[in-house]
Amino acid sequence: MAARESLGVLEEQVAVWNEALDDARIRSLVSETPLLTAEYNELSKHVVAANAEMIRRSNEVRSLTAERDQLLRELPKEENG
Repeated sequence: MAARESLGVLEEQVAVWNEALDDARIRSLVSETPLLTAEYNELSKHVVAANAEMIRRSNEVRSLTAERDQLLRELPKEENG
């Protein structure tokens, strides 16, 4: 399923971005420079947006899976014999 694959890729990207965000936060706190603070704030915005997209895609996968399961339940049963 393309939606599930897309979600998996995004989850991997978000994990990397979260690590980068942690690193940027630490650099910002240690250096206390406006440039590194701005870098952290900008990266933070991207991570928040990526997390929101990940939630949206996760909900989409859940919805598609539920719809598929419902359609499968509604299929007429084949008669044996």
